[in-house]
This record gives sequence, C-alpha cells and structure tokens, in this order.
Amino acid sequence: MGRGRNWTAEDKAKIVVQGLKGRRVAEICNEYQIHQTQYYKWREQFLENIPKLFDTAKQSKKETQLERQVQKLKSIIGDLTVELKKSDW
Repeated sequence: MGRGRNWTAEDKAKIVVQGLKGRRVAEICNEYQIHQTQYYKWREQFLENIPKLFDTAKQSKKETQLERQVQKLKSIIGDLTVELKKSDW
C-alpha cells in the first residue's frame, strides 16, 4: 500500500482555482491523479478560508501600528535611561 503524495498548500490552491475557473473537475483530477472527492474537500477548505485573506490585511495594519508604538516606547525608555545616567554623574 503506497503513500499518497504530500501536496503543498500552493499546489492545492492552483488545482482548485482551475476548477473554479471552469475547467472540468474530471480533467483536473485525471491530470493530477487525485480522486474527485479529494478535489472537492480541497475546494471546500479553499472557499472556507477565503475570508481570512482579507483579515490578513487588517492584521497587518494592526501589527504595523503596534510595532510603531513599541519603537516609540523603546525610544522613550532609551531617552529616560540616558537622563538617569546623566543624573548619576
């Protein structure tokens, strides 16, 4: 009993997109030697995860904002540390 191929997320997406663009699923499955059930599972996962694509942009903006805040706070801490060292002299 052989093991199945380990498909990357990119491979799966490319295969699913072909079907979404109108190519016959049977042709796709024959080309990639996968069962149609597998194709439909991947398509379901693909469609369920599409909203996360748009959440990533929001997350990136939030992360960028937080990184700016962290840098600003580090700068303030650095300035205060210099002030404390000056006062010790």
